[in-house]
Amino acid sequence: MKLKNIVVDGRSIYPSKVVCIGRNYVDHIKELNNEMPEQMVIFVKPNSALCNEIESAKDAELHYEGEISFVISAGKISAVGFGLDLTKRELQSTLKKAGLPWERAKGFDNSAVFSDFVSFDGRLEDLSLQLFINNSLIQEANFDLMIYKPQQILAEVSSFMSIADGDIVMTGTPKGVGPLFRDDQFTGRIYDGEQLIIEKQWRVL
Repeated sequence: MKLKNIVVDGRSIYPSKVVCIGRNYVDHIKELNNEMPEQMVIFVKPNSALCNEIESAKDAELHYEGEISFVISAGKISAVGFGLDLTKRELQSTLKKAGLPWERAKGFDNSAVFSDFVSFDGRLEDLSLQLFINNSLIQEANFDLMIYKPQQILAEVSSFMSIADGDIVMTGTPKGVGPLFRDDQFTGRIYDGEQLIIEKQWRVL
């Protein structure tokens, strides 16, 4: 199978994986009635999960999770983008109750949807995210609300797993997750302070 790509500053990049952080916003933990984690929750989506469209599923209801996402180069954050972690929530709940891994609910094909990425060497503290669905603001996130900050995430993941150049780190989702429906209009935005640096629109297929 041919590797899938993302776009960074107009160039195609081929990540080997997407490293995802779960339960990184307190209000999101509460809305799903999850326990507060004692350590960082980390899972991985394969390259086959990458997609630039939002596709509804025939076999399960999908939930959206908007996330500030980073491309890693030489062990450092090199670019930022808007990401959607698509989740089979009912299946995930079943797996969690059984004490089983989440891959079937998280790592399926086309479950990691991204905008284009732009190079970033500014202050991570100034980044924020907004997700609109059908023109209504549904999710907001920023650096201050994260339990684990991006540099902490990099350090922890790198302590046991190699992060290859071009790999993506998704930093977790804030409150406001929910099901997506065919023909929903999604707009993802990333801000650097007051400046809009990324905007991507999708229609759910």
